[in-house]
Amino acid sequence: MAGQFEDQVALITGGNSGIGRATAIKFAEEGAKVVVAARRVTKGRETVHAIKAAGGEATFVKTDVSKSKDVKAMVEKTVDTYGRLDFAF
Repeated sequence: MAGQFEDQVALITGGNSGIGRATAIKFAEEGAKVVVAARRVTKGRETVHAIKAAGGEATFVKTDVSKSKDVKAMVEKTVDTYGRLDFAF
């Protein structure tokens, strides 16, 4: 997928449903590598699968943003996986 966010990395919290899921898919459509962060594993992985099925690149990180250790791990996983973080939503 190519677009305005080609080769950039987007971290989307709540990416398992609703606005978060739609945002994750849109960033991927525009070429971003997407990290989907959410509490619900099955739904988060479904978002990742949808992105990959459309030709995008994505990964899932189980995260509860009310827990600082989860937030730290989420950011670290993003940087470890893709080497950078350009957008957080």
